[in-house]
Amino acid sequence: MLPRGRPRALGAAALLLLLLLIGFLLFGGDLECERRERGGPGSFPCALTPRIPQDGRPREAAARDRDPQTDHRGHNRSDCVLLRPLPAKCELLHVAIVCAGHNSSRDVVTLVKSMLFYRKNPLHLHLVTDTVAKNILETLFHTWMVPAVWVSFHDADELKPKVSWVPNKHYSGLYGLMKLVLPGVLPPALARVVVLDTDVTFASDIAELWALFAHFSDEQVIGLVENQSDWYLGNLWRNHKPWPALGRGFNTGVILLRLDRLRQAGWEQMWKLTAAQELRTLPATSLADQDIFNAVIKGHPALVQPLPCVWNVQLSDHTLAERCYLEVADIKVIHWNSPKKLRVKNKHVEFFRNHYLTFLEYNGNLLRRELFGCPSPPPPEAEQLQQAVAQLNAGDACFEFRLQQLTVPRVHLTFLPHEPPPSRPNDVTLVAQLSMDRLQMLEALCRHWPGPMSLALYLTDAEAQQFLHFVETSAVLSARQDVAYHVVYREGPLYPINQVRNVALAQALTPYVFLSDVDFLPAYSLYDYLRASIEQLELGSRRKAALVVPAFETLHYRFSFPSSKAELLALLDAGSLYTFRYHEWPQGQAPTDYARWREAQAPYRVQWAANYEPYVVVPRDCPRYDPRFVGFGWNKVAHIVELDAQGYELLVLPEAFTIHLPHTPSLDSSRFRSSTTYHDCLQALQDEFHQDLSRHYGAAALKYLTALQQP
Repeated sequence: MLPRGRPRALGAAALLLLLLLIGFLLFGGDLECERRERGGPGSFPCALTPRIPQDGRPREAAARDRDPQTDHRGHNRSDCVLLRPLPAKCELLHVAIVCAGHNSSRDVVTLVKSMLFYRKNPLHLHLVTDTVAKNILETLFHTWMVPAVWVSFHDADELKPKVSWVPNKHYSGLYGLMKLVLPGVLPPALARVVVLDTDVTFASDIAELWALFAHFSDEQVIGLVENQSDWYLGNLWRNHKPWPALGRGFNTGVILLRLDRLRQAGWEQMWKLTAAQELRTLPATSLADQDIFNAVIKGHPALVQPLPCVWNVQLSDHTLAERCYLEVADIKVIHWNSPKKLRVKNKHVEFFRNHYLTFLEYNGNLLRRELFGCPSPPPPEAEQLQQAVAQLNAGDACFEFRLQQLTVPRVHLTFLPHEPPPSRPNDVTLVAQLSMDRLQMLEALCRHWPGPMSLALYLTDAEAQQFLHFVETSAVLSARQDVAYHVVYREGPLYPINQVRNVALAQALTPYVFLSDVDFLPAYSLYDYLRASIEQLELGSRRKAALVVPAFETLHYRFSFPSSKAELLALLDAGSLYTFRYHEWPQGQAPTDYARWREAQAPYRVQWAANYEPYVVVPRDCPRYDPRFVGFGWNKVAHIVELDAQGYELLVLPEAFTIHLPHTPSLDSSRFRSSTTYHDCLQALQDEFHQDLSRHYGAAALKYLTALQQP
């Protein structure tokens, strides 16, 4: 009904026109979205998103910088969120990530966890890495064994000459420019790829992002989300002069690349010419590849397909990201694109932070699940393990032991930044393993051992983050760059102690290793003494020996550590010290001959005896620990047997010593002492070990079986 007094000359057609005009003025953005939903190049199905100018400037100013692809309100197509269609169920999706260094490698793991959690498609990860990151991630994915995930590595060092001519002030350095060269680096047959920064976290299935390729026009080659800060609008501070960009510019934390079209368009020449031209008046890039992408798009606006903003919700300083979404369900990808990362100020930062922390501490073992309805062969190693597990007898009393032997835990090498020691001919790395309940011993160990260490930690994903915080807040631990920490992620019912030891041993970089335990403190002078002894005894090619470090223990939690052998003997005579496990397991150290050690002035040779398990210094290429021994018992004993079988001399050092500190018993040691089944299973493992010795060493192995059969 029309208001009273309105001339009746307005007919039905005029009334309809008036209603359409009012509707357009009130809901123009939605109508445009609705039109795009019907199809056509660059169209997106529409979802509710805020209709708020994103820069807060007067419309006249916004109009001056308006992207030709924006609507009458200054919004790009990020106002609309993809609802359909998704790629084919089993279509392989390709993702490229540039990653360098220890910290960035940890970020990649969190990113990949979030992708795997939501994904329903097979993934192929193309990782551009430096040597450090490749070593870490190659081992991680090899041991992770996620179904329907393939990983390819590309050497970042080979790409440096392609971008090193571009001066860059961004904290990412040369690596921040390497996304520019991806079209020439990735396989020529690869037509499409999603490119991600390491500091993004998914909140949705990546297949929805991949589906946006279907909306590219024939000219469009790059899909990007509009920048959600005022950086490219300029005038943030005096003399602020950003690189050229369309309107607010675009953020390159999430990119869709049509590689085939980029190659045809001569992308390499295009970006290089643009960068060279801008660098005539600008001293360097401030935002690395993002500046150059934007400068190219400024000159060639037809290349870009603006993406819905929810696929790159940017949490930089002074961000306007909260104008991108109405509710949590809208958000697809969260981008921590500030140097402050989780400490950035944002209205909803607590929600974003909790989402990120969920994946940071999420149990990665749970992501090994199969893709339903999308059969894909498991990695060869996983298939062999599945077959071996299938042959186990679930009714076997030792089923837990058998299963733990077959379990391959995920391994994250050099979890924290590490500087390898300089190469020295007689250098020694202390090798040990620990779990969360021994973490408090690390600081004392670092004070006693000034040399390099390789430590493997058996932790859950959540415990790994607690450990990271522990090291970063410790003045003692954070000051040491020559300690390599390797995380072996907890999996299975028993502690795979020898598997964990082998991880630490394999990562030692010096010619010799001191095989110790984390609850032992070496003499303050032991590191220097061991290096001098190795040189004096002419070990290596001239002599095959294991140097025995006599082990002692104290039962006191407050203990004055001896500074010399003379002080140690005084404590021993006073009853403040004992030879290690003297009361519980004397045969473990008895062959060291402590009576002789008291008077010894020079190294002396001892003979192997049953159950001997000294702490020794050996070459780095020594035999590995037998992984069948899990939990408590005989894990070091078997290793000493193997050393003896391979002809290693056992030489006791007269001035060396290490002291065990008291602590609560481990869960496995408690189970061993209270369970007859545990004893029986350990005996079964010993029997199998001796059978393997006999097959490998023949008649020479009989002495070990004979010695162990004696009462």
